[in-house]
Amino acid sequence: MADSSRAGSAAKEAGSGPLGARAREAVLQRIVDRRYEQGARLVEREVAEELGMSRVPVREALRALVAEGLLELLPHSGVRVRRLERADVEHLYEVWEPLAVQASRLAAGVAAAGDAEGLTALEATLHQAESAAAEAEGAREVAAHTAFHEGVVAMAGNPLLARMMEQLSWQLRLLFGLREEPAQMRAQHAEMFRHIAAGDAEAAGACTLLHVRDSRAVALRSLFGDA
Repeated sequence: MADSSRAGSAAKEAGSGPLGARAREAVLQRIVDRRYEQGARLVEREVAEELGMSRVPVREALRALVAEGLLELLPHSGVRVRRLERADVEHLYEVWEPLAVQASRLAAGVAAAGDAEGLTALEATLHQAESAAAEAEGAREVAAHTAFHEGVVAMAGNPLLARMMEQLSWQLRLLFGLREEPAQMRAQHAEMFRHIAAGDAEAAGACTLLHVRDSRAVALRSLFGDA
């Protein structure tokens, strides 16, 4: 009877998307905050025990993350956290740059039309980042940094752009979590916000372009020692 009950529970979880999604989110968060370091081997049973779940949704989550390129298969021994190579970072910034610039331009246009709610949400992320930096809470600062960029995209009001950015979201969070976060990045966010709030699409786009390119330089210096 016990075996039958366990089998029924596993079958139920296998068909339950939310549990797999929860497991995926939990594993992703552990990768981002470096509880699971780059190159770390993940054992399905151990991850399931840590998350307090059965192995079925965890297996589903690990497979999804392999497909997304954040984990990689090991021969006969599970998976490990994929190490970011220089090409990975370069490719990510090549895609993110034009999307981020366009998001800022669109957000400025929305602000010019009177969207105070979007601006309030953006400004809140700036305060969160400053507070986290003052208290040396790196993970919270990374979360605020990511939230700022996601807030610009949300304010832009373009569903297609939002879907495209969603595909990059976790890779950006991972990258932001691995690199240093200098005060210059926060200052540039504040400048982006000022131009967006002023409804100046050209200045917002130009400022965002500079920010993304500086962010790329910071990432390459932090991860690969570029001068």
